[in-house]
Amino acid sequence: MITLKEALTLSKDELSKVREELMQNINNNKHIGAYVEQLTNNEININADGVPIAIKDNINVKNREMTCCSNILKDYISPYNATVINKLELAGCCAMGRTNMDEFAMGSSTVSSCYGKTINPLDHSKVPGGSSGGSAASVAAGLAIAALGTDTGGSIRQPAAYCGVVGMKPTYGRVSRYGIAAYSSSLDQCGPITQNVEDAAILYDIISGYDTQDSTSARSVDYIPVTPNLDSDKKFTIAVIDNFIEDASEPIKIAYERTIQVLKDAGHAIIHKNMMDTKKHISSYYVVATAEASANLARYDGIRFGSRVEGKDLKETYIKTKSLGFGDEVQKRILLGTFVLSSGYYDAYYIKAQKVRHIIKNDFDSIFKEADLVLSPVAPTTAPTFNAFKTSLDMYLSDIYTISVNLAGLPAMSIPVGKDKQGMPIGLQLIANSYDEQALFDCGLSLEKEVKYEN
Repeated sequence: MITLKEALTLSKDELSKVREELMQNINNNKHIGAYVEQLTNNEININADGVPIAIKDNINVKNREMTCCSNILKDYISPYNATVINKLELAGCCAMGRTNMDEFAMGSSTVSSCYGKTINPLDHSKVPGGSSGGSAASVAAGLAIAALGTDTGGSIRQPAAYCGVVGMKPTYGRVSRYGIAAYSSSLDQCGPITQNVEDAAILYDIISGYDTQDSTSARSVDYIPVTPNLDSDKKFTIAVIDNFIEDASEPIKIAYERTIQVLKDAGHAIIHKNMMDTKKHISSYYVVATAEASANLARYDGIRFGSRVEGKDLKETYIKTKSLGFGDEVQKRILLGTFVLSSGYYDAYYIKAQKVRHIIKNDFDSIFKEADLVLSPVAPTTAPTFNAFKTSLDMYLSDIYTISVNLAGLPAMSIPVGKDKQGMPIGLQLIANSYDEQALFDCGLSLEKEVKYEN
């Protein structure tokens, strides 16, 4: 598949041929289910004549359906573009299709979509990750030049690691959330999923910057484009978190140690650190995320937003609408979030979780006094098989390495570094200090050059 960098140099006629080739690939690979259109037997929608970028189904594109892969939003047509879509169009790109996702971005496998599951293009018995599994699968399978996903607790980086592509989560506030359906407002961030690090930098530059329409958009920090200043020869001090690796599988541990050596050989300095137990990260994350989800999803009641199911009175209408409109995982998280925000439990759970979140941020701040970046696993295993998660807790534990980044609001990038014995990709993540995306991409480019990963 042509890279984003190459596609941006093509003429209108050349781009037309690329789009035709993409459509043919998409039609020939409907079984992957990377796009909602593949699962519903509809034509892929392309907005304009620019470079086509696959768009996750929780990002508003004007005059197009946007459902967050939930029954409650079926047939909702967006009246406006998200800011990231406007920025794509200004840069000569355009929105292509709706990539499949876990319902309302709540999941780690892309199986909770109301349209059906997406499969991992490298092994059809395995999940592509989630919640941006459709975006990662589309890039890995050659069904997209690049894609946009959203990351609340690893939902870009984890599927990128499972599918052997690059996935990047920007600093919180660096990319506008205007026009992106919220799961957890203080954690969500939109970012690129691409074939390589340079493409990720290009797409990041396109969508980044201050937005007056987003109250959480960072306005006090100057935005300097990353791509023109990329330098893979820069040397960095990289921290490795020794106690993090304890929960990883043997293939991840081997790849981690090998990558540390690769970075040393490339001239980077390695220092060893420890952080708070990842189980506390999990606890803090799921209290904060579900509490915010409970508040954000209250609007989908069949009155303000969402498909209404009529009852004999208002209470029954609410109950029927939400019971039939939301899937099981979404209902679980709304119930948990409502509980931790309820009178008598708010201090015991929500406030305590926010205090733990502050400690996690302090841990990172302390590390970044001595290091430029942190190297960490993305997930404890490579892509699991379907039905490997017996309980919701099993699924939540697959996020142990990614959620701390969102709690601290930091930028991070998943890069494929090798494969396990079954040939499944292993991704590791680099984590940078707030707003230091330049160091993240420079070191990511250096690592990519040294490991020479091929799908």
